[in-house]
Amino acid sequence: MNSGAEKSILITGCSSGIGRCVAEGLRADGYRVFATARRAESVAELQAAGFESLQLDLTDSDSIQKAVGAILIRSGGQLYALFNNGAYGLPGAVEDLSRAALRAQFETNVFGWQELTNLLIPVMRTQGYGRIIQNSSVLGIVALPFRGAYNASKFALEGLSDTLRLELRGTDIHVTLIEPGPILSHFRDNALNALKHHINIEASVHRDKYRAVLARLNQQGPAVPFTLPPEAVLKCVRHALTTHRPRARYRVTVPTKIFAILRRMLSTRMLDRLLVKASDQSKR
Repeated sequence: MNSGAEKSILITGCSSGIGRCVAEGLRADGYRVFATARRAESVAELQAAGFESLQLDLTDSDSIQKAVGAILIRSGGQLYALFNNGAYGLPGAVEDLSRAALRAQFETNVFGWQELTNLLIPVMRTQGYGRIIQNSSVLGIVALPFRGAYNASKFALEGLSDTLRLELRGTDIHVTLIEPGPILSHFRDNALNALKHHINIEASVHRDKYRAVLARLNQQGPAVPFTLPPEAVLKCVRHALTTHRPRARYRVTVPTKIFAILRRMLSTRMLDRLLVKASDQSKR
């Protein structure tokens, strides 16, 4: 195996949070990290921090193709791993989601990821190995109210990833899902902006709940229970990159592990009660 390819990884969504943490951690480990971000100012900041950074907007096919082309030129046409991470969450009741809002959620969280992945699979097939790591969520395991768009995007990601893993069986290209629960990041800020942009709060029957959500998202209080730093995800990414046989799933944080078990054990009705209660508690 070519040592340069073995140590190279493309990461999306590196401006902050999990993406930035994983980029920094893997660079410290000796990987050649191609750290991408959507905004030009984020790319400039990453470059100033010493990263090989390129602009990659997951909603723009031309941006995805240009970034992949530039990275493959730099890497000599090889790449060991892809960490799909760039995403956002759109809060909102399902009945308030417009077609455009749902499409926007999927353009970033699903369609862009799959387009990027599909561009790199032929590279990995040619070189004979590769790692595809997908940053999913506890909300790809269970659904919570008022997270319908995000729930749907992560459930879709889980299905695509499971199918891809089966289709790549027999190759040395491994597909891994990482399923975090609450992680310290700017996810709350991005969710607030998405809510304001896509949901007509005052026209909704849920407007009082939205007002409570806005108040919660605007407050800079302590994190919800069981929140972990992004280093918890970095630990799983490291294992998925280095072990001979990476796991199909890495469950991060206590809520993810508990809900994965409860989904198998409980009836749908009992699980629904717990999920509604958990959602209410998370809004306090």
